[in-house]
Amino acid sequence: MKILGISAHYHDSAAALVIDGLPVAAVQEERLSRRKNDAAFPLGAIGWCLGQAALEPGDLDAVVFYERPMLKFDRILTCALRAFPRGRAAFAHAMKNSLGEKIWVRGIITAELGVPRDKILFTEHHQSHAAAAFLTAPTRRAAILTTDGVGEWATLTVGHGERSPGGPTSITLLREVRFPHSLGMLYSTFTAYLGFAVNEGEYKVMGLAAYGRPSMAAEVRRVIRRTPDGAFVLDLDYFEFHTTVARSFSQRFVDLFGPPRNRYDPIDLATSEGRRFADIAASVQKVLEEILVDMTAALHRETGLPDLCLGGGVALNGVANARILAESGFERLFVPSAPGDAGCALGAALYADRIHFGNPDRDVPDHPFWGPSIDGGELTRLAREDGLSVEELDDQALIEQVADDLAAGRVVGWMDGALEFGPRALGHRSILAAPHEVAMRDRLNRDIKYREEFRPFAPVVPVEMAERYFELPPNGARLARFMSGVFPVRPEWRARLAAVVHVDGTARLQTLERAMAPRLHDLLMAYGRRTGVPVLLNTSFNLAGEPIVNRVVEGYSTFRRCGIDILVAGQARVVKRALAQAKLEEALA
Repeated sequence: MKILGISAHYHDSAAALVIDGLPVAAVQEERLSRRKNDAAFPLGAIGWCLGQAALEPGDLDAVVFYERPMLKFDRILTCALRAFPRGRAAFAHAMKNSLGEKIWVRGIITAELGVPRDKILFTEHHQSHAAAAFLTAPTRRAAILTTDGVGEWATLTVGHGERSPGGPTSITLLREVRFPHSLGMLYSTFTAYLGFAVNEGEYKVMGLAAYGRPSMAAEVRRVIRRTPDGAFVLDLDYFEFHTTVARSFSQRFVDLFGPPRNRYDPIDLATSEGRRFADIAASVQKVLEEILVDMTAALHRETGLPDLCLGGGVALNGVANARILAESGFERLFVPSAPGDAGCALGAALYADRIHFGNPDRDVPDHPFWGPSIDGGELTRLAREDGLSVEELDDQALIEQVADDLAAGRVVGWMDGALEFGPRALGHRSILAAPHEVAMRDRLNRDIKYREEFRPFAPVVPVEMAERYFELPPNGARLARFMSGVFPVRPEWRARLAAVVHVDGTARLQTLERAMAPRLHDLLMAYGRRTGVPVLLNTSFNLAGEPIVNRVVEGYSTFRRCGIDILVAGQARVVKRALAQAKLEEALA
């Protein structure tokens, strides 16, 4: 069967194509449109996925949308009416926003793709999250927890799944927490309060938290309370996201935590105000972790299963994930490369294949590389048109040369193979650098990424060597496969890995098996032979406010607009003109 999955209309639209039970293509719309977090109906992503398999829309057996628009509209309308007349503006905004294309998804799919209405299916939002987490994980039986801002009504679900090799699959969601009570909305409210963009800046809150003390955790527990059944409720007197579009927190929230940060003001951690913001970030982070650890521990006691699959946008919180693995009682924790709404496109397609159509289970390849591939020849052409020297090298020579570049302190833009699916650069669209000096971290933030100085960078290490440098709990290397966990750097290595060690001594680690990204693994080993430490700084290949690069031309444009020294795409290597001139002058001296 040929099944197309679609997510759209909230944030981070995407499409995914599953053929005979296996993914063959998946890509976020933003990577093609070049609009960060593009929420539009993903015509570009759909077109690319179909083209990758040489299909026309009429060849599809089903098109599956990742949530039920009418059920979501029921929630929006109900909440708006509950808030009336106080929420009149929100009601008008909700009606205008929802009565457009968002509610008539079946008609849009039919109009845009020409697919008959009887081929269009809908999953529930958290069913898509659950399928994306469970059906892509290398486990047969697992507990499942999904948590995000909100789907239709659900904001968190717990359940379990079972896969029989070549046989049936079941996903059972036992219970849910309903809007407006939401861990995702709690964290997003603090994100907005701290002056960051909602659905984009949550990871900044997690990074800022390491600089603070959870001195206001008691205040956070006043705005979110635990319930006797093990769930939680928000005290809605502190929030406004359910009644207005103007802001997500109320005056009572401000009275409790103090004035919010103006998004244009820098966070100066040397000032009392900067430290207050860091303490607030640390406090909400601590409370989030406590709730997730408690709920997952209860789920482990209930199911008795050794594995947990975690999905939804909150699953991007690597600090919480590491605590879940260490403290919940589960032996293994699986988080997909795209746990947020983009991943729901793949989850919806897999759910339809296994559950709706009842097709036999198949193991999904354990990698994130489902997007467009690069053409190294395009870099050669672009560089020569600009008068830059370009080398085309075989794999071994290229790896050795780039290892020399990195050991000499140069920053490398690295493009290899197919694009990652999800928000992390996992070795195919990366900026790589030596991890040893704090000055490298500061240079990357200042001259290349153009972002806040408190933001940490991630290390990548061969999986077989990870425990030498990082303190990993049992099966921590698995959680780090898609950069989904934050772990302590061993104290004796922190000085040698200063560019990737956060202020609290931790790092958001990627462990790399050679089978997943052979050339990057070989580069790590070559770098290790030169420096004694086979670890590199790995950050996404993009500038602040831009999506991760997809095509070579986008990587080349980024290379020309920032402080990256070397660009590698496929077999081609290009050096910045100023660097090449300096090397020539050095050779002639």
